[in-house]
Amino acid sequence: MSWSWLFWVGVGYLCGSVPVAWFIGRAHGVDIRRIGSGNVGATNVGRYLGRRWGVICLLLDVLKGLGPVLAAGLAMGVCGRVDLGAVEAWNWLAVAAAAVVGHVFPVWLRFRGGKGVATGLGVLLGFHPILTVPMAVSLATWLLVVFATRYVGLASVLAAGLLPLYVLIAGRLGGAWGAQIVPFVTVTALMGLLVLVRHRTNLARLLKGTEAKIGSPVER
Repeated sequence: MSWSWLFWVGVGYLCGSVPVAWFIGRAHGVDIRRIGSGNVGATNVGRYLGRRWGVICLLLDVLKGLGPVLAAGLAMGVCGRVDLGAVEAWNWLAVAAAAVVGHVFPVWLRFRGGKGVATGLGVLLGFHPILTVPMAVSLATWLLVVFATRYVGLASVLAAGLLPLYVLIAGRLGGAWGAQIVPFVTVTALMGLLVLVRHRTNLARLLKGTEAKIGSPVER
């Protein structure tokens, strides 16, 4: 990996590690890590500080993933291309992975951050047009599961877990194979695994019947 790409990997981590939910909580006089689920993410913010602040947190978490990936792609001349080689794809994906890792393990909060879903969405949106269709289908999956069950955690796990399959199918239908598609399938699979691990407590509560649904009363 060249020094230019290493620079963008560093930018990705630092952008991803900005604790948006923590800042919003502090602005309201609370430590978001000590209320609700303790998660430094949009769902916890929305549940305890109001839907408007939850949406703001969500959008900013998406932006801090989208920003560095899109900027790196434009700076390195790979954005908008569908003919990426394996090395270019892996380098660009490293920026995306760094942003997600930054959100999940932020240096500013002693490496205890959020679950990576919103920032993961942001980084994948930056890979236009390669992941545009798979991301649209994954987002539709998330919305469908949320609408049907009102469980955000379950929707996040299913959408992230199915994304590598969507990428594989889209690549196959588009004629991409081998070195062209393997990097994207691999990284989306690893991101899906990370989302699963980060939501293990949500899944445990779901099995016990104690997981909170969207719109359920908040205990303060």
